Amino acid sequence: MAEKLKVLVVDDATFMVKAIQEILETDPNVEVVGTARNGQEGLDMIKERKPDVVTLDIDMPIMDGIRAIRHIMIEAPRPIVVLSSLFNDGGVTFEALRLGVVDFIPKPSGAVSKDIENGRREIIDRVKIATAVNMENIRRVRLTPWNAAEGLSERYGFQPLEYLLVMGTTLSGPNTFIRVLSHLPSTLPAAVVVVQEISPKILPAFVRKFDEFVPWKISIAKDNLPLEQGTCYVCSNEHTLRFDSDASGDTRLRLNGRGNRPLNALFTSAADVFQQHTIGVLLTGVGDDGAEGFSRIREQSGITIAQSIETCVYPNLTHNVISSGLVDVVAEENKMAGIIEFMMRESV
Repeated sequence: MAEKLKVLVVDDATFMVKAIQEILETDPNVEVVGTARNGQEGLDMIKERKPDVVTLDIDMPIMDGIRAIRHIMIEAPRPIVVLSSLFNDGGVTFEALRLGVVDFIPKPSGAVSKDIENGRREIIDRVKIATAVNMENIRRVRLTPWNAAEGLSERYGFQPLEYLLVMGTTLSGPNTFIRVLSHLPSTLPAAVVVVQEISPKILPAFVRKFDEFVPWKISIAKDNLPLEQGTCYVCSNEHTLRFDSDASGDTRLRLNGRGNRPLNALFTSAADVFQQHTIGVLLTGVGDDGAEGFSRIREQSGITIAQSIETCVYPNLTHNVISSGLVDVVAEENKMAGIIEFMMRESV
């Protein structure tokens, strides 16, 4: 028989520890090998019991979740799935994702068993998928706060909108997206639209905090918003995002409900509107979405870029399109921003 997936649950709330343990162990292939009441206990127990995955609360005594993530990733690296009620705190959500957690899931609210049960499958799925992560490619993103007072011309200087840069990613993608955009100049003649796997509950706090660190204006993608140069629009893959032109010729976002292939929809619609001025980027993730959209971008003479599987946290999303022959450029993560900038600068 195959060994069970070993999970450590770290949370200071007794009822939540019990609930999470019961949820996980409804799957016969999962075993909770220990529970801890704070980050310090969790760190010690990781070293002792060597779990495959850690579920981690944020608001805990002695050592909170954010401090625990820092220590775990240095002293005893493990895939971490955050389960927290602090998803409205931008500092918490952004910092956890910046530090390289596999996922950040809003904790089921209160002690209501029905509410906890609604999130049961998501929690089990995330914990099981986390075992496939490439820990060697998980790194914290190093950022310094961006001073808007000193960089007004960089953020608000006018550039024509020539290009649409569309980026797609799924599980564990926010960390990679943060790193790529933080190295991309906001003075490029482009708008950026990214669809990533992130809970819509977490997205507003993530966007508010990210906006403090880059000259790009970071905005939540909303229906009927016009595209503006120097702005990055972020959307959860729980929605389908498309583009169209209004009566004055301006391009606007069109947001719809959940679709089966949100990355295909993103790339295909971008190509139909911006044609050869479309640059599609596929980052780390799980699944097979994006290939059809990449094909459409190439039909319209746009450019397709995929992150190299060697630098992905999860490689199979990009491996799928690379093996299909639909990628113009395969790029290591740390070179991607430079390649995107070169392509835009050379073409204008």
